[in-house]
Amino acid sequence: MRVLIVTDAWKPQVNGVVRTLTETSRELTRFGHVVDMITPLEFKTLPCPTYPDIRLSILPYREVACRIEALAPDAIHIATEGPLGLAARRYCLRRGLNFTTAYHTRFPEYIQARTRLPVSVSYAWMRRFHNASRAVMVPTQSIADDLIARGFKNVVLWSRGVDTHLFTPGDRDRLEESNPPRFVYIGRVAVEKNIEAFLKLDLPGSKWVVGDGPLMERLKREYPEVYFAGVFPQAELARFYRAADVFVFPSLTDTFGLVLLEAMACGTPVAAYPVAGPLDVVGNSGAGVLDQDLRAACLAALHLDRSHVRKVAEAFSWEAAARQFEHHLHPNTPRSAPVTAQAEAG
Repeated sequence: MRVLIVTDAWKPQVNGVVRTLTETSRELTRFGHVVDMITPLEFKTLPCPTYPDIRLSILPYREVACRIEALAPDAIHIATEGPLGLAARRYCLRRGLNFTTAYHTRFPEYIQARTRLPVSVSYAWMRRFHNASRAVMVPTQSIADDLIARGFKNVVLWSRGVDTHLFTPGDRDRLEESNPPRFVYIGRVAVEKNIEAFLKLDLPGSKWVVGDGPLMERLKREYPEVYFAGVFPQAELARFYRAADVFVFPSLTDTFGLVLLEAMACGTPVAAYPVAGPLDVVGNSGAGVLDQDLRAACLAALHLDRSHVRKVAEAFSWEAAARQFEHHLHPNTPRSAPVTAQAEAG
């Protein structure tokens, strides 16, 4: 089967969406499918307001339509709700084609954190975007339940995996220049990640932030005692995960949190809030501690068995996740009913 994935999030961005699509594409190819991508790399772009690392494609509809016609895919998956996703959705609705979408990111909460726009407004727009698809793929049951309660239709589960060959227990010398115990955050340095909830904690030892983002310079000034390491490739990230005594995940809005699995695969226990993402990935597995008191979670996680943490992560695989994705795809065939202007708008 020829599968087309349309995404506004792509390399050189380093985030969970890009990693998920990269691993899914690799697995689908291994299954024998042909995978084509439409990404911002092929278009003129401009930086996203308040988040310049994200590039938004400019007026892409005509070129997206031409690409889809030329590729003639058997299935179309729209991964994001940005300009490319909107263009692909518009094309499919005009041609009466089936497509699936994915809900990777809690954009309404992110937008509210940045602009104070009520989440009800953003969710109404997101609902219109996704309800035109044949399946809305979400990473956890918690997110599925939330979206269904908000009026989303055709919601299905598409879990995530971890590379247990790359992210493994091993040598833990990466952070030797700092005092133990070492509490580490890895991810985007942005307001929606709630990083300051971690940085403000009174913890023994040292704190590390690995990643980059719009808050980096301010946080460096305000928290001079924290080690800010910057961005690293995955192989080097594994060394940070291994060296950490606790991986701290302060986010309240992530839909899954791939970094949770990566830390666990390295044997590093997690400290997080009991919210969607950590509840689904860590739960009561013994691979981490979830507590409304993040400091208490951090201190309790120090005493967890690292070998058990690794065993919990081994239950997640990219192959299983890609099989779920494959199962939810819908053939790219014309719908039986004509597409109306109302359907295209909604």
